[in-house]
Amino acid sequence: MPSPFPGMNPYLEQPGVWHDFHQAFVIAIRAAITPQIRPAYLATVDDHIYIRELSAEEQVLVGRPDVSVSKSPVAGVAPAAGTAVVAPAYGQIPPAVDPVHESFIEIRDRETREVITVIELLSPTNKTPGSDREQYLGKRKVLLASNTHVVEIDLLRGGERAPVRDMPVCDYIVMVSRSYERPRVELWPFGLSAPLPTIPVPLRLGDADATLDLKRLLDEQYDAAAYEDYIYRRRPVPPLVGAEREWAEQLASAAPNV
Repeated sequence: MPSPFPGMNPYLEQPGVWHDFHQAFVIAIRAAITPQIRPAYLATVDDHIYIRELSAEEQVLVGRPDVSVSKSPVAGVAPAAGTAVVAPAYGQIPPAVDPVHESFIEIRDRETREVITVIELLSPTNKTPGSDREQYLGKRKVLLASNTHVVEIDLLRGGERAPVRDMPVCDYIVMVSRSYERPRVELWPFGLSAPLPTIPVPLRLGDADATLDLKRLLDEQYDAAAYEDYIYRRRPVPPLVGAEREWAEQLASAAPNV
């Protein structure tokens, strides 16, 4: 059955769920858009790779072991000529970096392979202050200064929004930036209880927009991954409060396996 929420399901925003949903949703977007844009265009999936350098404390927090040493049964000494080699002790060197892969979509001209449109589904990596966010915003700045259209889908309540002048207060937002209309951008802001919108995906000037029904795509991935079997065992992150919490818990309780 589809997600019980009319719009974004806040339980999908949990840290242990989001990355799986993000990757599946990006692939679903590609599958939905390809029949609309062929044969003039093709849609490809690429990755942002964020290389995070980990401190010793972070290595522990993310489950990386610190350097440890296990003794061999026999104390090791330098072997003399002609004697057997004594078994060594063993240690582990923790990784110094934590690579994070996040997918996005490029729509390209079939013949020239020129990038026409980039579709981004934001993640906490893009919305948390630090080097990863700066890296994403740097790429975004380059795209917005180019002839490439940008579609930015933010289905996360937490973190800092990507900068847009005159952005309304909202829980979620979609931005469509057509290269020939900048600096003006199109915005679809919506709240927790509002339906997910159907949005345009611009192509070359003169070609009709493709469209993405975000609610249909979410419901398809919700069913395909059987999220209802486990996401409601924990509360949304960021937490909901007051009437929104009561409303969300009532909808979640209707899921068959809660």
